[in-house]
Amino acid sequence: MVPITTTHYLVVAAALFVLGVIGVLTRRNVVIVLMSIELILNAVNLNLVAFSRMWGLHGQVFAIFVVVDAAAEAAVGLGILIAFFRNKETINVDEIDLLKW
Repeated sequence: MVPITTTHYLVVAAALFVLGVIGVLTRRNVVIVLMSIELILNAVNLNLVAFSRMWGLHGQVFAIFVVVDAAAEAAVGLGILIAFFRNKETINVDEIDLLKW
């Protein structure tokens, strides 16, 4: 049985990060873009915890701050999205180009 090392965590985090970046760059739906940003933030959290485990730093504390930031971003982003959908009746990224409706 192979022990799980920091490299394994970093590979999983890199895969999550790449999936998130692909989702942000290729999708047109704002909800999927927000979910892809959450994937990117989770990859960052995994890196923080992995390096904290390896070097004995306080990466868990920073990971909690990132989780709180991600929750605030999701709440504010979904609120803006609901307001935009009520006015324009669409959630496509291509059509969100107005600062004032």
